[in-house]
Amino acid sequence: MSKDDNLVSMSGAPIFRYTDGAREWESPHGEECIEQISNHIEQYIGKINSVFHELVSDTVHIDVHHVMPTQDRPYHTLVTSGMSDLPMNVPEDVNSTRYMELMVTLPGAWELSEQSFKDEVWYWPVRQLKYLARFAHKYNTWFAWGHTIPNGDPAEPYADNTMMSGIIILPSLNVPEEFRSLKINDTKTIEFYSLVPLYPEEMNFKLNKGSDALLDKFDKYGFSDIIDINRKNVCKKILGLF
Repeated sequence: MSKDDNLVSMSGAPIFRYTDGAREWESPHGEECIEQISNHIEQYIGKINSVFHELVSDTVHIDVHHVMPTQDRPYHTLVTSGMSDLPMNVPEDVNSTRYMELMVTLPGAWELSEQSFKDEVWYWPVRQLKYLARFAHKYNTWFAWGHTIPNGDPAEPYADNTMMSGIIILPSLNVPEEFRSLKINDTKTIEFYSLVPLYPEEMNFKLNKGSDALLDKFDKYGFSDIIDINRKNVCKKILGLF
């Protein structure tokens, strides 16, 4: 990872570019809190229907736990375990969690099967969970509330049926507040954050105006972190300078 202290967005936030390559492959640290995370999911979200296991893991072993839709929660919930096996490299002067797991919420009609996963139209949210849960450790970096990550440089859409090409990390609005953190011991508390896909215009707006300004726009249009590839682009009409 390289950081140019002079390279900042128009909102004043630093921009990191990962130009030095990832850490070499290493044996995964191993599933230290999977039982606690599984129990936490079932206590606050619902029964785990299945777990998407990795066959080969690098640095950390990432599993994705799947909670099926119910009458009370008519959508799929996917939550990682394994990202929190290692602490993130949070700067000393930053007050932020060092232990994180990621989640996404998908519409009830979203296809989640071995067959459907052959098509990126259905698989990309799972791919992003696995990729980003490992990314922080491979690049010796950290994630926190409001961080955005483009899908490549230049950013490309996640699939053929959407123009969304970036992610913002936010607390989920579709889980009980008690789910958002899990105390393991006196030195380790895991925080759970949602991956919310963004359109290019929304990503640019965030870089220019900051996360709070983007969230104000989301609030105006009734934001939900349930992934909807057809949702309104809240910055579509904003062109040029902000």
